[in-house]
Formats: sequence, structure tokens, C-alpha cells
Amino acid sequence: MTGSQETGRLFGRRTVVAAVGAAGVAAALTACGGSDSDSPAGTTVEKPAGGSGAGGSGAGAGAVLAKTADIPEGGGKVFADKGLVVTQPTAGQFKAFSSKCTHQGCAVKDVANGMINCPCHGSMFDATDGSVKGGPAKAPLPAAAIKVEGDSITLA
Repeated sequence: MTGSQETGRLFGRRTVVAAVGAAGVAAALTACGGSDSDSPAGTTVEKPAGGSGAGGSGAGAGAVLAKTADIPEGGGKVFADKGLVVTQPTAGQFKAFSSKCTHQGCAVKDVANGMINCPCHGSMFDATDGSVKGGPAKAPLPAAAIKVEGDSITLA
């Protein structure tokens, strides 16, 4: 085999190896950092209560969501079936937000240390106002309408 034939054969292998490697990197980036509107594979996208709005005024309005004692002060609780997270930033102050992360639509997992946490890519939102405290999310969690009457928290 001549030197130019050997070079051509090696170049061919290198090209194939580089192309396969590039395809793998592209697949990994698509799975983890794709568009903000698609949910990643294997995750559940939550729909906010009442339809397309964050707090909605459709079916479910007026339904008792929880007792005030169920929401820890300085923490909160995720209501996956309602697409909401309810927090109590300070004693007697209750807030509600969509539980759909604004990065790729994953359901937030929990509320800890004043933060609403998304398990998919690590976004963190302030439990007081839903603002982004850690990315990759760039938009805050939309506020949802709730009403506190006595010891009951209802959908507004």
C-alpha cells in the first residue's frame, strides 16, 4: 500500500469516528439543553389548574386544596394533580405558583430552604415570588390564584 493510500484510509476512519462523536454530542445536547418548550424524555409535564392559565378559572375553582397546617412555614407543598405549588414564606402568608418549570416544563419536586426546586435540570425559584434564583430557567414560575378562608386553602 502506498503512503497516499494509507493516508486516505486513515482519513476515512478519522472522519467516521469524528462524525459518530459529533452525533453523540448533538444527541446529548438535545436531550438536556433543547428548546425551552419541550419537556425532556421521561418527565411529566404538569398542566396548571383550570386549563391554560396558571391559576385558571375553570373546573376546580373553589375546591379545597389543603389546610393551612399542611403547608409548612418557610416551605411549601407541590400538588402535582393540580399543577400547583403552594408556599408559606412567612407565617400566615400563602402563595401559589404553577408547578411547571419554565425551563422545559418538568414538574417541580419540592420546596426547601425557601426555594422551589426542579429536579430535571436544577432550576430554583424563590418561594416568595416565584422568581428564578438558579438556572437554567430564565422566566419565573407564573403565580396562581388561591384563597385562604379560615384554615382552608382553595383554588380561586
